[in-house]
Amino acid sequence: MFSRRTQHEATLNVISSAVRARRALGLPICDLTQSNPTETNLPYDSERILRALGQPASMSYEPHAFGLPSARAAVSAWQQSLGFAVPLDQIVLTSSTSEAYAYLFKVLADPGDEVLIPRPSYPLFEHLAALESVRAVHYTLDYDGAWHVDFDSIERALTERTRAIVLVTPNNPTGSFLKRDELARLCGFGLPLISDEVFGAYALGEDPRRARSVLETTAVPVFALGGLSKFAALPQLKLAWLCAAGPELALNEALRRLELVADTFLSPGAPVQHALPEILAASGVVREALNARIGRNFARLSEVFRSSAAAPLFLEGGWYATLRLPAVQSESDWVLALLNEDGVLTQPGWFYDFVAGSALVLSLITDERQFALGVASIAERVRIVSSR
Repeated sequence: MFSRRTQHEATLNVISSAVRARRALGLPICDLTQSNPTETNLPYDSERILRALGQPASMSYEPHAFGLPSARAAVSAWQQSLGFAVPLDQIVLTSSTSEAYAYLFKVLADPGDEVLIPRPSYPLFEHLAALESVRAVHYTLDYDGAWHVDFDSIERALTERTRAIVLVTPNNPTGSFLKRDELARLCGFGLPLISDEVFGAYALGEDPRRARSVLETTAVPVFALGGLSKFAALPQLKLAWLCAAGPELALNEALRRLELVADTFLSPGAPVQHALPEILAASGVVREALNARIGRNFARLSEVFRSSAAAPLFLEGGWYATLRLPAVQSESDWVLALLNEDGVLTQPGWFYDFVAGSALVLSLITDERQFALGVASIAERVRIVSSR
């Protein structure tokens, strides 16, 4: 009666069950998994944003397959400020980056085809691929004091049905940026590159080796994704963009097919499209505050665990940090002990497909006072467990 691609495990895992039980008892939780920026006490230029969303033009319906020209012009201007000339007809607006992935999987792959996705990474790709009847196949990000693409794992994963390689730069949760030499080697596979760059505005420092965007190349079809969810810390407004580039013939064919898909759904709403130029102009306030908070929280994390049996992994940017723990118990046991004994909620590494050792993933956009309290509790828990 139902499709296999929407079948999923409905049973709560042991961590989710423990969180629900604690909340049912009214017990406090210091949440270090917070990913919703609107719930983390950040400053917004709210008056300007709300005024922009109330424009009279939003009362008219103006369907454009790729989105309103004025909104796409705002994205093009932002890309121009980064050094990339992206014409309006190579920009597609969607309601989210998830929808942009869905569009691209439709355009690039038939049912049963494969896309390569990084590991570790955010556990959404398998669902997005499955919903398009596409198979997600992992390649590896290795860590040797810094993160890098394991190209041998890509070569092992390639088959005659591989249709695209997905990149996340900086990656969630490793915070690692794609480097220019890695981008050049990826182009050598001759496959389209889908680059999720939503966290690109959040870097802890400069690195001349870093690729600013997949748009630095046109050797293969490339698709750079961004959106208001992270760039303006406004996930509720539901607007993202896809910027395409590449060899002329392949690019034109991709855009022709994207137009069919986008015109079929016409997803983005008029108010947020009309407001986009003002929203982008007003976004610097919250982005500056986020970058400052991320830097301070990571500095605190590094300081607290400087002489500890646990240690944060090297981080280049993004919203998350990975804390490596002593492998004296499982990740789930660490998470449950912190939750049940200390009231601190963290995410286990397995949630992001970490395959070796024990690790916790912590949100660096958490309110600083709460982050400090939570990190101090983790440090004490590590001390207690390590001394047994």
